Amino acid sequence: MTLYPIESGNFKLDGGAMFGVVPKSLWSRTNPADEYNMIDMAARCLLIEEGDRLILIDTGMGNKQSEKFFGYYYRWGDYDLESSLKKKGFHPDDITDVFMTHLHFDHCGGSVQWNKDRTGYETTFKNAAYWSNKDHWQWATEPNRREKASFLKENILPMEESGQLKFVDTPKDDFLKTNPLDFGILFVDGHTDKQMIPHLDYQGKKLVFMADLLPTAGHLPLPFVMGYDTRPLLTLPEKEKFLNTAADEGYYLFLEHDAHNHIITVKHTDKGVRLDEVFTFDELFNQ
Repeated sequence: MTLYPIESGNFKLDGGAMFGVVPKSLWSRTNPADEYNMIDMAARCLLIEEGDRLILIDTGMGNKQSEKFFGYYYRWGDYDLESSLKKKGFHPDDITDVFMTHLHFDHCGGSVQWNKDRTGYETTFKNAAYWSNKDHWQWATEPNRREKASFLKENILPMEESGQLKFVDTPKDDFLKTNPLDFGILFVDGHTDKQMIPHLDYQGKKLVFMADLLPTAGHLPLPFVMGYDTRPLLTLPEKEKFLNTAADEGYYLFLEHDAHNHIITVKHTDKGVRLDEVFTFDELFNQ
């Protein structure tokens, strides 16, 4: 197995929304805001090469939305999904599987693109199976009013219409060990219903793709919960349980949204689980 971090594009989000009820005087210590109260965000995906399979975890925002839409998110930097894949030696047609942690637009927007004459949409990865789970798919296609703006039909429905959509099973507990992707999946419900958190064994380390269970290193303190979470009081115990396990077992946490901290480890302290070490992908895996 070989892993590749894939940078699909940087953007900005309102710091208050990203930290919910936590005062700016606290969260700005780790995530400083600009004059518009916006903080730096990444959309860092992960590509798994194993045998004849290329599995892409999440796909970022994509590039098909309007200029007005993207104007809300202050995109910055030079990254995009296709060029990042190309730098690693791959083409979208090489991808065999697209695994979506959840279907918010900043995690699955790159899964679908305009067709050639811009009259409709088509899947970006023509030869890939697109993986979600039935509970989350229903949640996303019949959205509540709170999340409706994050579940965009043009990002989601073409996956089903193309015949490429597949579902992993929903486990009876919160962890799925056996599935067609060959990595463990933790199911969590605080941010959105049945978000999936991949757990991978790589070079003797447990690497966990954090998606929106832990957006940035600044979200480590338990009360630091996003205003976007639909069930923040459920996020708290989910995050606490996971972080205690991560500290106990020495997990390496791959941060999808932290523009400045790529991979972290955590440790137990008198104040709870806190940041231990920070790594780039290349530093950790000598690539």
